[in-house]
Amino acid sequence: MAIRRPSTSEIASAAQHFGLHFDDHALAEFTAMAGYSLAAYDAVDELYDAIARPQIPERAYEFPDDNPLGAWYVTTEISSGVGGPLSGRRIAIKDNITVAGVPMMNGSRALEGFIPARDATVVQRLLDAGAVIAGKSVCEDLCYSGSSFTSATGPVRNPWDPARETGGSSSGSAALVALGDVELAIGGDQGGSVRIPAALCGIVGHKPTYGLVPYTGAFPIERTLDHLGPMTRTVADAALLLGLLAGPDGQDPRQPAHLPAVEYVAALTGDVAGMWVGLLAEGFGQPGSQPAVDELVRSSAQRFTEIGCEVSEASVPWHNNVFHLFAVIMSDGATYQMLDGNGYGLGVDGLYDPELMEYFARQRRASADQLPAAVKTPALCGHYSLTTLGGSLYGKARNLLPHARAAYDSALEQFDVLVMPTVPSTAAVLPGPDADDATLLAQAMGKALNTAPMNVTGHPAISVPAGFVDGLPVGMMIMGKRFDDATVLRVAHAFEMLCGGFPMPDRGSRRAGSPANR
Repeated sequence: MAIRRPSTSEIASAAQHFGLHFDDHALAEFTAMAGYSLAAYDAVDELYDAIARPQIPERAYEFPDDNPLGAWYVTTEISSGVGGPLSGRRIAIKDNITVAGVPMMNGSRALEGFIPARDATVVQRLLDAGAVIAGKSVCEDLCYSGSSFTSATGPVRNPWDPARETGGSSSGSAALVALGDVELAIGGDQGGSVRIPAALCGIVGHKPTYGLVPYTGAFPIERTLDHLGPMTRTVADAALLLGLLAGPDGQDPRQPAHLPAVEYVAALTGDVAGMWVGLLAEGFGQPGSQPAVDELVRSSAQRFTEIGCEVSEASVPWHNNVFHLFAVIMSDGATYQMLDGNGYGLGVDGLYDPELMEYFARQRRASADQLPAAVKTPALCGHYSLTTLGGSLYGKARNLLPHARAAYDSALEQFDVLVMPTVPSTAAVLPGPDADDATLLAQAMGKALNTAPMNVTGHPAISVPAGFVDGLPVGMMIMGKRFDDATVLRVAHAFEMLCGGFPMPDRGSRRAGSPANR
């Protein structure tokens, strides 16, 4: 199909963007020359249609009526029919991840109606392992919230108290696992979006080392921050999923070319005697911290001494600065790549989704006013920064990254793992309809002080339930050395065994009582 040629007004707008000044003759001349140049675009379009355009498969799906927590986007029953380590086990896929032939909304009117033609790599690997794709779980609008009220389909409610948030942006995945609708789910984590809802819903959520799990087929926010990871009832299941998902696919530029194969389940020996656990001082007493949450995580971490660990204070002063790097990278980087770049941006290797790019480019402008404050604010900030500062602050943040990473690496030479609260508070009440944008923004973005640094530095981190405060779950985050996810999982599993497993909410009432702190 021939690409539409530009009008003189469109070339005039482009000239203005670049600071060019044309008289009428020059404008007409450059409009014609730009039109001639588009002949190559016609050729690429024809070649793509002939050789590379995928066909959308027919797969059955439903928009469920019985959805009391608002956690399902669509339900399915997709399987490959092969046996494997996940045979017959049902898994929810966060709705920023493509499942071919099944609608993908990414929580946003800006993508509503899009049906992808390709399975994401993680979906392919799950099907190859025998899993049943039970459906797509609701996520926050463009995955840009640590709470659970921004999705265009409505709020996702916490199984422990439906008046409260689940945390985000993998809100639906956390609620479905916590309630027991599925045992397994996949989430996406750019600033804590696996670990925050895992903590607030009382489940396990693991953000792998950056690049360990391919991101191919997931809607990007910012390449240097993007992660996918397992959300499960048990650490053993998180280890099982990680082992099946990890490894290069040759299509994701985030991944090293060679990654060692690790038996993560085999690493769960329960033997952590002699290991050093550091209580990260800067991870406690964060703005908005509940003292009872800090105290519960401290006392839970001290229990490692019962199984032979050494527990003491650790300090990484950089921890409180890394969030500032994250905020700049997220605002400038996501504006440049996710919004102006229509998800994928340009200039790197890897598999693109041109159908998604075209659809999102058109619809995000048409539905822009419906975006939440959690998207509008960083977009406006990022655009201002990019146009007035030329992206220089993004460059400065990226150049500071080695210093931040080295600070954690130095502490992890002394300790096997570092521990802190995943979120410094329990789940907040969902905001009412009259809440102003400033209030909504604070609730959406205020939970990532401890989680976002690991997205910047790439260190692995897992959230496991530490107990309850006033009947609501509290998560303990365990982080470790890059590409040593096995040790992080091993320590988390030892804690799970020490606790005797993690409880579930009362499915009948959707509201559990107030279990005693473990």
